[in-house]
Amino acid sequence: MIPEYYKVLHIFSLVVLTAHTYMALANPDPANRKRTMMITGIASLLLLFSGFGLLARLHANQFAPWVFVKLACWLGLTALAGLAYRQARLRGLLSFLGLGFVLVAVWTVFVGRL
Repeated sequence: MIPEYYKVLHIFSLVVLTAHTYMALANPDPANRKRTMMITGIASLLLLFSGFGLLARLHANQFAPWVFVKLACWLGLTALAGLAYRQARLRGLLSFLGLGFVLVAVWTVFVGRL
């Protein structure tokens, strides 16, 4: 695949993962849990797949420190949807954590490539 397809898939899956994570944080209704967890899981896998596809195409599989920062942000954002249902009382803190993960990941891409 050409890198532009990976970029579109990466950004689309990030938007879907973030939107459904915040949906779970806003309304952790147990009736929506199964569908939300399926959508966030699929979006998370697509995000990982497209990220490594971009790494292979654009950076020749060179693992710089920014890659590990992005992996940590991906793992943190992926875990938030499940935590929203298990720890409903921490929704405010989890919302700020999610915002932090997204901001650090975006900052790493555009500004902070180490």
